[in-house]
Amino acid sequence: MEQHIKAPMSKEDAVKLQAGDYVYLTGTIYTARDAAHKRMYEALERGENLPLEMGHNIIYYMGPSPAREGRPIGSAGPTTASRMDKYAPALLDLGLLGMIGKGKRSAAVKEAIIRNGAVYFAAVGGAGALLSRSIKASEVIAYDDLGTEAIRKLEVEDFPVIVVIDSAGHDLYETAIEKYRTEEL
Repeated sequence: MEQHIKAPMSKEDAVKLQAGDYVYLTGTIYTARDAAHKRMYEALERGENLPLEMGHNIIYYMGPSPAREGRPIGSAGPTTASRMDKYAPALLDLGLLGMIGKGKRSAAVKEAIIRNGAVYFAAVGGAGALLSRSIKASEVIAYDDLGTEAIRKLEVEDFPVIVVIDSAGHDLYETAIEKYRTEEL
């Protein structure tokens, strides 16, 4: 099913999505990768505030290439989500409703998705140049010293993603394997 969702995302929108849905996001999302997640996690451990509010937001696991002339950002493809698995449950428990990346997630992340009524989306790996066309603005908002791993605020329009793990825990990576499995003779 095809869905058009505003970001930040409402809890109602998050729970209505089902694994396998094609979603087009419009609004504000944030980027953060390994180093930014580590810093946020350490800040939480020290009792400090995070540089962005997690409630209802979506984090895209992406490190952009430099912007080309006349564009807000360069290639903007997803990175492997499992690298953020150590940190994701804590952010989900703070109200993060969506994550965008590629690849499978751990059992702990899946449990946190279900517990919080959140969603894990996949963006198509290797299509960073095409994905960047949906990004209308990009601004570093935290950890500028991390370069491409700094936290960025992105304004997106019809940014294409697929629901991989829905709020009920249905996992497209698992169901797709079952659906298309063939018997060996």
